[in-house]
Amino acid sequence: MIKIAASSGPSQGSIFFNFGGPGSAGDTEFAVYGDVLLALTGGVYDLINIFPRGTRTNLPFSCYDSPEERNLAARLRPSAGNASDVALGTIWAASETIANRCYQRNNQTAHLLGTAFTARDIISVVDALGEDGLVRYWGISYGTVLGATLVSMFPDRMDKVLFDGVVNAHEYYTNELEYLSDTDKTLSIFASQCVEARDRCKIAGNYTAKELEDAIYAGLERIKYNPIPLYLSTGAMLLDYSALKSTIFGGLYAPQTWPLLASSLDVLFSGNTTTITAYFSALSVNIEDGPDDTEALLAIRGSDKLISESTLDQFLPHTQARFGKSRIGGDVAEASIIDCLRWKTRAKERYEGDFRAETRNPILMIANTADPVTPRASAYNMSAGFEGSVVLEQDSPGHSILVQASLCTAKAVREYFLNGTVVEPGTVCKSDAPPFAMDDGWDSVLAQLRGNGESP
Repeated sequence: MIKIAASSGPSQGSIFFNFGGPGSAGDTEFAVYGDVLLALTGGVYDLINIFPRGTRTNLPFSCYDSPEERNLAARLRPSAGNASDVALGTIWAASETIANRCYQRNNQTAHLLGTAFTARDIISVVDALGEDGLVRYWGISYGTVLGATLVSMFPDRMDKVLFDGVVNAHEYYTNELEYLSDTDKTLSIFASQCVEARDRCKIAGNYTAKELEDAIYAGLERIKYNPIPLYLSTGAMLLDYSALKSTIFGGLYAPQTWPLLASSLDVLFSGNTTTITAYFSALSVNIEDGPDDTEALLAIRGSDKLISESTLDQFLPHTQARFGKSRIGGDVAEASIIDCLRWKTRAKERYEGDFRAETRNPILMIANTADPVTPRASAYNMSAGFEGSVVLEQDSPGHSILVQASLCTAKAVREYFLNGTVVEPGTVCKSDAPPFAMDDGWDSVLAQLRGNGESP
């Protein structure tokens, strides 16, 4: 557990955080965004992050005995289901070996991981703190699934609850499709911002936004048949369709990194491999350092699933639906999804109820207008089940409000945690982050808050 102490006088209680994944331990996010989170919650609360089961010191989950074995497994199969005519079959078969390996190493504890257990862990910590017995909570991405589960299991224990980057929890526990609703829209905004900032975007050339987007897709098709060799600090690799498409998909999460993403994509336009080589060199070092969030993600997500498919033919209708939902992201996550469906253990407790509850304070849900993995539709779908909840839209791309600062959103969040006040339905806040710049805008927004004497 990690705590950031209240910065403005005695603490008025604690706010619990979960940054998603599932499997994100949260310590990195606290280190990066601690000052922002204090400012947005008014500085009068202690901020608490508990390590979810499967991460750090809380029943840590690892499938491999050595960095070499982990690195080999990472290269065992494509991640994208459209990488070739045989990619899905390869992923399906490899997922069986991964599921078996993870079960062999963790069969004594794997059934103790899952969202319902983490919800109960939060309640246990709240009880141990001896405050007012109520849960104040801010969940991001999968953290909103945990939050929805927490609210549904313990509605009488909830105080103020914020969901940011809302996942459709109904789909999380079953088949996932809605999450791709705004993925292609996010890539379109990337292309538009790139050509509007030609001097800062290495791949803008003389393209229009639509032409640039088409060129990216064409480049992906070329690389499917002509992978590019890269020479990393840890050895050689092939930059293939799966690797590059995953890079683009992941890059859409954080607009403040879009200039770097554009430099990486220069490999498609000029053949320059410098930036993309540096990116994968850093990634390969991280893989070899030790267990990453992926293993905890598989353990938690796999243990939570209420469904399973025993054959690839049973699975195909769902994967084809994802392929049709998003051109840039529809096939990227198939390996992870299949891993979870083939998982060998299920949590001893899984939440199987609905997501309908009334809380003492209305839940505030925030959705970016172009989030690659948690679309606005999911926020409104989840809001429908929680009486009095309100959706605030932030007119910006990227995943969660932390990646693009907004003074309007910051004030709304602070007002909610200080006074329980929610915005009017239909409220839309603009982003104050500069477009296509390595700047998330938070320095400026926090300075404005402090300059007005409105934040510690």
